[in-house]
Amino acid sequence: MSEVKKSVIWAPEAQAQLRAIDRATALDILHAVDDYLTLGKGDAKKLRPPRGELRLRVGDYRVFLYQLAPLSIRITGVKHRSQAYR
Repeated sequence: MSEVKKSVIWAPEAQAQLRAIDRATALDILHAVDDYLTLGKGDAKKLRPPRGELRLRVGDYRVFLYQLAPLSIRITGVKHRSQAYR
């Protein structure tokens, strides 16, 4: 059985934002991103214009991403919900 290739591209800002979050929460976010990518599972929603990206809700954090292909995403931001839409 062949391994399916998944691709997650992290914007530098998103990497810095993830590093600033406590370790347990950051791991929850990484697991949620993996579940969304492989199983399509998670609270994801397409945002209204002018934002054309998807929002994945993970606890008190929001992961902003673009779906590039069925198993490929680009993460543009990881923010606390109080700062996410400002």
